[in-house]
Amino acid sequence: MKILIDINHPAHVHYFKNFIKFMKIRKHKFLIISRNKEIEHYLLEKYNIEYVDRGRGGEGQLGKIFYFFIAIMFIFKKVIIFKPDVLISFGTPYPAIVGWLVKKPHISFNDTEHATIHHLLTDPFSEIIITPSCYNKDMGEKHIYFNGYMEMCYLHPNYYKPDSSILELLNLKRDEKYIIIRFVSWNAVHDRGHQGLDLREKEELVKNISNQAKVFISSESELPDSLKKYQISIPAERMHDALAFATLLISEGATMASECAILGTPAIYINSLEVGYCTEEEQKYNLVFNFRNSLGVLNKAIELVNTKDLSSKFRNHHKRLLIDKIDVTAFMVWCIENYPDTVKIMNEKPEYQNRFR
Repeated sequence: MKILIDINHPAHVHYFKNFIKFMKIRKHKFLIISRNKEIEHYLLEKYNIEYVDRGRGGEGQLGKIFYFFIAIMFIFKKVIIFKPDVLISFGTPYPAIVGWLVKKPHISFNDTEHATIHHLLTDPFSEIIITPSCYNKDMGEKHIYFNGYMEMCYLHPNYYKPDSSILELLNLKRDEKYIIIRFVSWNAVHDRGHQGLDLREKEELVKNISNQAKVFISSESELPDSLKKYQISIPAERMHDALAFATLLISEGATMASECAILGTPAIYINSLEVGYCTEEEQKYNLVFNFRNSLGVLNKAIELVNTKDLSSKFRNHHKRLLIDKIDVTAFMVWCIENYPDTVKIMNEKPEYQNRFR
């Protein structure tokens, strides 16, 4: 089988890297097309995944519209040459539209209910839409649910083991408490009209929580001078190790909060946007605590940091999550290799996926 995957965000590299690895072992051929806006190319090179660069993307409203057509034409030309049997992305419109134009199936993975524009431009052109079972929208007959989270594609114990050498890299002692705070840039299309913390709230949070434990900040945008001394400085691919040994994460980003749930690290998610997977990780597993604004965040953070035997309590929650969920990468391999029968099988017998535990 010849498979084209479009990478539009650094997280997508993680989602598909193990899938690519196992499918290559099974003699499938790939064309990976990647945007170059953040660290997508750095990660692809780190994991020895060959790719084709489709550019940085547009800036501003007009720039984004212009790039929309540029990207479609770029992928169209590559498809004509590569002749894929299937196109895959994480809810990206460009390969979906190209697939529709050349009458090749596009399979869309997604877990972001509020990405309205991407859904409008991707879902109608996709043959299958595959989401976690906690996804709170019904996309119709072509919608497949899996019992897991996208972050399990790379953080499931079958694929990832935390490396404690990160503590030395962070200049920390083995039992020293530390908190990671994640700020997002709010530049994504689906972030418009929503917010996390303003500058004053960020400064107050860091000032007060740094009295409880050492603080490291990961930020998508440049930090103000008042917070720069807290900026974490590690290779991007080591962030999951830092999360795995952290006492607590406080994050405006849902992905990192979900990563902590899968790693067994307590996480506070602050965002006016609600996502199904973080809601489930709180209500069902008590691993993520969701806040729509800053009210109550500091008190919750202090409570967690000072909880006796915090790690062992969360280890129990974490263990239950891992028992409940499937190996998402193994499920992905089955889905693609068995297309187009995948939809019929999952609609008639959704428990089929349990064999991928």
